[in-house]
Amino acid sequence: MKLPLSLASLLLSTFVAAEGLSLFGGQKVLDEATKVPGDNPLNYCAAEHSDDILVLDHVNLNPNPPSAGQSLTIEAVGTLLEDVEEGAYVILQVKYGLIRLVNTQANLCDQVSNVDLSCPIKKGKATITKDVELPKEIPPGKYTVFADAYTKDAKKIICLEATVQFGGK
Repeated sequence: MKLPLSLASLLLSTFVAAEGLSLFGGQKVLDEATKVPGDNPLNYCAAEHSDDILVLDHVNLNPNPPSAGQSLTIEAVGTLLEDVEEGAYVILQVKYGLIRLVNTQANLCDQVSNVDLSCPIKKGKATITKDVELPKEIPPGKYTVFADAYTKDAKKIICLEATVQFGGK
């Protein structure tokens, strides 16, 4: 069975893999209403989310906060309300301080292999667990990550963001 949370797990693993950086490490909660439930630094983007087709029950990181050079386990639990087919895409931005490191749009179905899946991703409820080895070479500093995912018909799947600090307070 193709797990519907591959989208959340893909976004999480994309954050971790993007240019060898990790979005996890510290927590910045702008508003409790925007915080993704669970032990994580994720927030929903500032937008309406009632039409999102991915509904997260929770996302947990172990350990939280993780550190460079450590293994990180990501567990995502939620429900995909519709199938996601070929042509779905994600807009990803990663900033280091004020410097934009990544600004790209990627085919989501090309990327789900990062979580051992392929499209179409069937609707339904599921749990996904992904282990990620964080590189020890992550430069210290403040990172901001933004990921906005859409179906092939431009219907919102989910939008997540996080701000984290590596090395230092």
